[in-house]
Amino acid sequence: MNALEYVVERSIVIRARREEVFRYFTDSERFAAWWGAGSRIEPHPGGAVLIRYPNAVTASGQVIELTAPERVVFTYGYDGQGPAISPGGSRVTVTLTSEPEGTRVHLRHEVPSAAVRDEHVQGWRYQMAVFANVVSRERHAQEAAHADRFFAIWNEKDPARRRSELAGIAAESLVFLDGFSCTQGIEDLADHIGAAQFHMPGMEIRRHGDLRSCQGTALCDWTARGPDGGEKARGSEVFDFGADGRIVRVVGLWHPG
Repeated sequence: MNALEYVVERSIVIRARREEVFRYFTDSERFAAWWGAGSRIEPHPGGAVLIRYPNAVTASGQVIELTAPERVVFTYGYDGQGPAISPGGSRVTVTLTSEPEGTRVHLRHEVPSAAVRDEHVQGWRYQMAVFANVVSRERHAQEAAHADRFFAIWNEKDPARRRSELAGIAAESLVFLDGFSCTQGIEDLADHIGAAQFHMPGMEIRRHGDLRSCQGTALCDWTARGPDGGEKARGSEVFDFGADGRIVRVVGLWHPG
């Protein structure tokens, strides 16, 4: 390998546990979900790395180091169609560190020239976003179900059951903010929901339409209907999910009119 004097570095945080992020470097099916169908990685020193991009460009290399669940190092280069790096002609180091919000993924790509470095800056910016989205979709596959349960809790009359249901989907320190409340913790929100039922008796809240999500944050619309079934209010809710998949923060936005 030629001297690798130039470096591209990227660092992102993914809202998933470190072990969950690391398995994308030990499971070829997950590795391919990131890079493209047909990509694969052999998870041991000396193992082959093959990347098949959606545009049919391929890259290959070899695993140099694999230390679960914190570090993977592999060589990387193109099979004649891409920038001027021969197969195995550069080195990629990925380090995973646990943080309160999830896992920090630090990538360091050592390359042989300034031109190659510059060609890869936007590529890695894009690929790290793709990686974050792929991991998040798996980690937070229950987002819609959790949102539906959250709305259903606003219709629950029993205080103990409200608290129990919230504990099943949310962090103990859950923050809820909207135009009528600023609560901290499950107990506080459960009591606030009871007060809302007292002041707006018979109201029922349901999700309206599909949930949209990106990297552990989800947005969905809701409607509130009165005892007569007529629509009384509508709005949107922004959910933030933690590394364990639980809701950690909700911001409610009431629509005008």
